[in-house]
Amino acid sequence: MILGIPKEKVAGCSIDEFLEKIPQELGNVYKRTDRQLLQRGGSLIYESRIMCSDGLLRQFLINKAAYRNLNGDMEGLVGVMLDITGQKRTEGSLLKSEERYRLAAEQTGQLIYEFDLRNGYGEWAGAVKELTGYTYNEMQNFSYYDWLEHIHPDERRRVQQEFKKCWNTGEKFNEEFRFRRKDGSYFSVENKGVYLKDEEGLVCKALGVMKDITELKLSSQKLKESEEMYRSFLQNFKGIAFKLDRNFTPLFMEGAVEEITGYTEKDLISGRINFFNLLDPEDFSLLDNCRNKMSSVPNSIMEYDYRFRRKDGTVRWVHELIHNICNENGETEFIQGYAYDITPKKKAEETLAKAEAIGMREIHHRIKNNLQIVSSLLSLQADKFKDRDVIEAFRESENRVASMSIIHEELHKSEDTTSIDFAAYLKKLTSELLYSYRIGNEKVHLFLDVDHTFLGIDTAVPLGIIINELFSNSLKYAFSRGADGEISISLCRLPEISGSFIESSSCIGTAGPGIQTGFKLVYSDSGGCFPENIDFYNPDTLGLQLVNALVEQLDGTVEIEKGDQTRFTIRFEDKGF
Repeated sequence: MILGIPKEKVAGCSIDEFLEKIPQELGNVYKRTDRQLLQRGGSLIYESRIMCSDGLLRQFLINKAAYRNLNGDMEGLVGVMLDITGQKRTEGSLLKSEERYRLAAEQTGQLIYEFDLRNGYGEWAGAVKELTGYTYNEMQNFSYYDWLEHIHPDERRRVQQEFKKCWNTGEKFNEEFRFRRKDGSYFSVENKGVYLKDEEGLVCKALGVMKDITELKLSSQKLKESEEMYRSFLQNFKGIAFKLDRNFTPLFMEGAVEEITGYTEKDLISGRINFFNLLDPEDFSLLDNCRNKMSSVPNSIMEYDYRFRRKDGTVRWVHELIHNICNENGETEFIQGYAYDITPKKKAEETLAKAEAIGMREIHHRIKNNLQIVSSLLSLQADKFKDRDVIEAFRESENRVASMSIIHEELHKSEDTTSIDFAAYLKKLTSELLYSYRIGNEKVHLFLDVDHTFLGIDTAVPLGIIINELFSNSLKYAFSRGADGEISISLCRLPEISGSFIESSSCIGTAGPGIQTGFKLVYSDSGGCFPENIDFYNPDTLGLQLVNALVEQLDGTVEIEKGDQTRFTIRFEDKGF
């Protein structure tokens, strides 16, 4: 029993007696509604919450109607009470569910719609105001055709055709288009949905979700533009951009790959062609050094030039910049860089170098000719004098000019116009000096111990004049006419150990004060003791003054040893390199 009262106790009771037996809150409702019905007639439906006999509060739907007798007088009431507690709970849950759905849809920033295609009207949920600018109520007045009219004109026909196809086939639709806001602006949407059919198989509804993808579209467009710019850059970049793994295996190559190498990107990436096998053998060590540094020094950057052989067999020069990208632990993750063809530049440099060499050789040739003219003029001028000292002075000057002339002659013949083979020069110089002082010195023997040493012109010229002065002095003063004698000249490079030079046992002479690096020249003759009355370091004669001045010009040192032999030891560095 709902009220907990037996039927027999209320049957036949008057209204007032009935109201006394039922719960007070129900009686109050009855009094209010029953009076209205008995006075006015008609019927009344209302809901009421009632505490039942089992102690539970239940919700009832009550339907009452007044009835009259045959005379038309109001005689009584008839009614029905329907327990709707469960229904109300269901409705409450449904309302909560709908509220949660509405909030969730709003938070996702999406528009959810349902159109009844039989009358064209729809319902909307989600971020209506945020996306469209319309209020929720304004949006509810949108028909299916209003919605279509808000699609951008440039895309509307395409979208309608897709909808029509899905309508006929039953497929889900998935389209992107621009949708007009209330203010007339457009935003990009991704529209996904489906058409529903009724029991008779006719399309009756359209369900869908519109998602704002404006930012995604802008990002995609920017990415596309960036890719286009990158692609355009690589197409116009006359080089190769590349990426290698830590083992120097190609992962990526873009740019003028085939134009520079003759091979396609696929040839090199697939490993069918190993690029390192194309390198010029003379440049192997350069690439090995690069690999070693890239493998051992994190985040290294290197630039260098090297040669390789193209597919057609021609040799190309490239300039390459390479960089190893490392993780936080300093381990190489990959290697990237670029290389571009510098063959025209290298050829231009080679042509320019050859032109400069030809020009320099021509210059040296002209200097040699001019010095020989000066030497000839000195010789002609000497013939006009009778005084022996004057004639000797002219001859000494002539020999000094000749020593310089020989250097320029050697430079003219050499491929390298900045340095000469000093051994070849020394042989020619001493030969001409012996010829110049041949009378009375026929028994003087010359011994040369000179490696094939190349010296720069700024070193060779003063050193040649020094030897000229010492050699001339020996031939003039050290040997009496017809006496046997020896002149010895040795030149060697001091070997380098741990960043400095030491004297080799093959170099004649003893170490003295001053520099111990570069070269050592030892000049000696067996013509007897150096005159004791001459101070070599502060001499009166022009020849010895020249020797000291030129040694100082070379930033070198000179030592003299007097005895049965006179020995000069000169140490210097090559100022030409």
